[in-house]
Amino acid sequence: MELAAEVFALLVAVAFLAGTVDAMAGGGGLLTIPAMLAAGLPPVPALATGKLMSTLGTGSAVIAYARAGHVNLRAFAGPVAAAFGGSAAGAITVQHIDPTFLAALVPLLLIAMALYFWLAPPMGDVDRKARLGRVGLSAVCGLIGFYDGFFGPGTGSFLTLALVALGGLGLVRAIANTKLINLATNLSALAAMIAGGHVLWVLGLAMAAANVAGNQLGAFLAIRHGGRGVRPLLVVVSLAMTARLLADPANPLWQLWPG
Repeated sequence: MELAAEVFALLVAVAFLAGTVDAMAGGGGLLTIPAMLAAGLPPVPALATGKLMSTLGTGSAVIAYARAGHVNLRAFAGPVAAAFGGSAAGAITVQHIDPTFLAALVPLLLIAMALYFWLAPPMGDVDRKARLGRVGLSAVCGLIGFYDGFFGPGTGSFLTLALVALGGLGLVRAIANTKLINLATNLSALAAMIAGGHVLWVLGLAMAAANVAGNQLGAFLAIRHGGRGVRPLLVVVSLAMTARLLADPANPLWQLWPG
């Protein structure tokens, strides 16, 4: 598929902005997927190309956080493996089950998450006592991974919430290890998209290069400013994703609204 030069350049610029936001709070797909659809890409190639971009961008964010000492691969090997398997299972399941009910549930979950980050006591960079052990946290990450393969929006934010509220991590470390787990879910989904031949490689690699640069900037800002800058951004991103989902007149929630 050929795109006009100015459209191609605009998508690359959006990928950079999305990478910056994604490295700090998740939700980069909120920018890139609508932009690609608006440019005329069919839904499946847009999602597949977005997975290529986000896989490379998220991988670069993991490297940046790891260099700063915020990623613990050994401690999170279980959650990573569970999320990878869950994402693969979700991608298979969605081919046989209508995910419409999730379109109604997810906006409510995102609003609840925004309220948690807004109203919860101050979150520093110091870890606290975990409410779940490794097995329990792996099970939660496996479920979120399944959700990512099955539906997707808000996965990074849900993982961050789980690591903060249940895993006891400080906010920056939670985001850093969220990137590690999210990389596993992206790799699983990308493998399925490549096998199906849906990835637009030229556009995807160009957007990935910009997304990598954006992720490096976002990781730098998160590490430098810590929870002070990240927490408000998590609230804004969660509410923006909610608005984006509810903007669709076909969202099942509108069918439940009186009148």
